[in-house]
Amino acid sequence: MYSPPLSSTTNRSDSKERINNTNSSQLRLYQIWEGRNRFYLGGRLVFGPDTRAMFLTLFLILVPVALFCTFVSRGLVNAFPHRFGYIIVAICLVFSVFIVVLLLLTSGTDPGIVPRNAHPLDADDECETSSISTSCLGSQTGPVSLPPMKNVTVNGIVVKVKYCKTCMLYRPPRCSHCSICDNCIERFDHHCPWVGQCIGKRNYRYFFMFVSSTNLLSLYVFAFCWVNIKKIMEAHDCNIWSAFLKSPASGILIMYTFVVSWFLGGLTAFHLYLIITNQTTYENYRYRYERKMNPFNLGCARNFKEIFFTSMPSSRVNFRAHVKVDRFSSFNTSSYLGGATTNSDMQKMKNFDVEVGRRQVVDADECKDIDNRIKSVGGGVERCES
Repeated sequence: MYSPPLSSTTNRSDSKERINNTNSSQLRLYQIWEGRNRFYLGGRLVFGPDTRAMFLTLFLILVPVALFCTFVSRGLVNAFPHRFGYIIVAICLVFSVFIVVLLLLTSGTDPGIVPRNAHPLDADDECETSSISTSCLGSQTGPVSLPPMKNVTVNGIVVKVKYCKTCMLYRPPRCSHCSICDNCIERFDHHCPWVGQCIGKRNYRYFFMFVSSTNLLSLYVFAFCWVNIKKIMEAHDCNIWSAFLKSPASGILIMYTFVVSWFLGGLTAFHLYLIITNQTTYENYRYRYERKMNPFNLGCARNFKEIFFTSMPSSRVNFRAHVKVDRFSSFNTSSYLGGATTNSDMQKMKNFDVEVGRRQVVDADECKDIDNRIKSVGGGVERCES
């Protein structure tokens, strides 16, 4: 008696298993994140939507440094005895590397993204707990809606927080939704076009250090370019214009660093003022504390400590967490903190669904082909038995 080959039944079971596996897929959260961020190194680096801004900033920093080390350093090495000129160049190079690292930390760090809710908040519960009962529009005559604001207490002072319809949550105090990155950011300061990233709770320290350090580097190059011009004037007994002609790189860098120092110096001073008063750029721009007390101001010393001498808070979103994406429903959000959803990156999800659909059609055809072959083999067995 003839029996069907085991490989046929095995192939059939494998095909069914592949069909089941295509209904759900394991992805990492950063691959389906709703915001406009760009992720690198498997979600370890979180950049803003425009990473080209960071490369432009790198260009504006490294090209002047290259000019200084290539052309100006020759005169400094020859002018100073005991290899002091080499030390000047080495300090410039080390300082530049430090600034590049700060730029990468500012641009590639999660600025304090608040995870989105998977579902809207319960309007009935929020209206009961909210102190602004009149904001529950339609609560008496129609469907209950969430109040647009509610009150929270910070250091004994009542602060209003807004409801974010995009993230479906009440923003924490000092949090704001960035329209460029499409995320709610804790202690939102501003979106910096020069680093292509939001500046918030987790990268403000790096941002301030980057701006102030770049300003110091600019002043350093500015000062030693003038030293080089002075040494040329002494060596050749010429006027300043002749010295500029002998070292045009020094003249170009003096003008460039003069302009940059004014801009970065003013920015550094402004952020020093914000740190002293414990404000953000967004709050200062909106005149939040012009006529009322700032509940976050702890005094100059404690404000400095809060920014520079406290541990960096961990990210509220685990972008490398595995999430289960189901073809017929959204992904399982229990595997990461915060409960983000998948509706934002619609194009990515549509491509995934199309690919799943194609795979199912192919696997279904395989199953039909296997069934036909099994039936044909079974029919042959019956004829042999008769």
